Amino acid sequence: MNTSLSIAVAQLNFTVGDLVANADRIVEAIGSARAAGADLVLTPELALSGYPPEDLLLRPDFYRACAREVRRIALATEGLCVVLGHPAERGGAYYNTASVIRNGEIIATYHKHLLPNYEVFDEERYFEAGSAPCVFDFKGLRIGVNICADVWEPGPAEVARAAGAEVLLSLNASPFHINKQQLRYTVLRERVTETRLPILYCNMVGGQDELVFDGASFALDRDGSVAYQAPAFEEGVDLIRLEHGSWVSDRRVALKSAEADVYAALTTGVRDYLAKNRFPGAIIGLSGGIDSALTLAVAVDALGADRVRAVMMPSPYTAQMSLDDSREMVKRLGVRYDEIAIEPAMKVFAELLEPQFAGLPADTTEENLQSRIRGMILMALSNKTGAIVLTTGNKSEMATGYATLYGDMAGGFAVLKDLYKTFVYKLSNWRNSVSPVIPQNIIDRPPSAELKPDQKDQDSLPPYEVLDAIIEAYMERDESPREIIARGLPEADVRRTVAMLKRNEYKRRQSPVGIRVTQRGFGRDWRYPITSRYQDEF
Repeated sequence: MNTSLSIAVAQLNFTVGDLVANADRIVEAIGSARAAGADLVLTPELALSGYPPEDLLLRPDFYRACAREVRRIALATEGLCVVLGHPAERGGAYYNTASVIRNGEIIATYHKHLLPNYEVFDEERYFEAGSAPCVFDFKGLRIGVNICADVWEPGPAEVARAAGAEVLLSLNASPFHINKQQLRYTVLRERVTETRLPILYCNMVGGQDELVFDGASFALDRDGSVAYQAPAFEEGVDLIRLEHGSWVSDRRVALKSAEADVYAALTTGVRDYLAKNRFPGAIIGLSGGIDSALTLAVAVDALGADRVRAVMMPSPYTAQMSLDDSREMVKRLGVRYDEIAIEPAMKVFAELLEPQFAGLPADTTEENLQSRIRGMILMALSNKTGAIVLTTGNKSEMATGYATLYGDMAGGFAVLKDLYKTFVYKLSNWRNSVSPVIPQNIIDRPPSAELKPDQKDQDSLPPYEVLDAIIEAYMERDESPREIIARGLPEADVRRTVAMLKRNEYKRRQSPVGIRVTQRGFGRDWRYPITSRYQDEF
């Protein structure tokens, strides 16, 4: 292998279904690559359509529209080669496809072999699996193509090598979760060991509903060493060269901490959700607690202070320190801030319901009314302004139902939905290490919903360290309660937590979509029945 090849890695942010705009971005990247002297442009998986297109992929007209844009992109390929990810129809079957286009002509086509049907993926619903390798000749090299899941399992990469590939290009739409990049390194090194081929991994970047794609494209040499590493959560068209069978690049960005990556995922998710759905801004109900404080910080970092509005809605149970801390935080961030006391509305509801509640003691009904009054106010402001309400609940609350339907769950996008409460504290401290936007008192004080006098979260829930460990074991690792107890977690807390988790599925089905940052979130990859009498193993 004595030739040199210059490849432009198009790590770009695409919008699902915006085919013309996505094609424009690809054409622009081709132009930039040509100007930089690239020989070949590599795009992510399904770059043209965005990922995942979901049931758009069931529409024949969608494939016709994609085909039109593929032809338009092909016209821009004069003088170089483009490996383009897109959906394609062939003979009445639908495929997840990579087309190799050179000088306006498709010279080779690859259909994805392995269709993932786990976690957030359900490609078997939409696509037929390919079986033939794609190895094409270019600049004196035999270049193989795989798509995403094809390099996560043995098989397709070896098929490409057997067909004569001397280098492997991988198109990817690989969503982020904590520590995902290290997992990618591990898996791709297995393919390198099996094939002895250098591999270039191009991943998309950006938010798409609950998924966030981190980019972080990279290249591995034949010894498994990282020769190129693009930054995470940033768009770019990087140039990398293959010389004498080895990658040459001065672009090797250091990986960041889990907290830094998660915070970038949250800001990316918020920014893209609002931009791609054309919301003018965001509204957040502040409480003086850590969840709403972190949500506000993320929103301002994602959107800018001028597009964020904070609303404090005190009740007679709201502590003065909650008001003071909220006022201090909005002052630090420079956002619009309003206080709307809810006591008058509480009195109206009490009077309206007094005949119905006669002789009955006060309970969570009255507490939930406060939350629902706040939800109505926030949604009224949203309706009037067009801004979206960002809810502030975390994963621990979503698991246990420690949230009020049509109250604090009311809104359009759940920023912290996949963050355990313990990680909310870690992330808040990390954000303050960058600049101190969250008053320390918010982080230090015991969490409380402040719906009755002297209320604390731990009155109703196990300690968060215990609670989160139980949820993670049961939900993310599918451990039985018996196995969780055997690891030393208190049996009473395990029984209580699992019961709450199962009992509140109906609430989670009605919660807003939220950003996924763990390996399993309450969204596309959690599909438990609401009605179920299954008894866990204790």
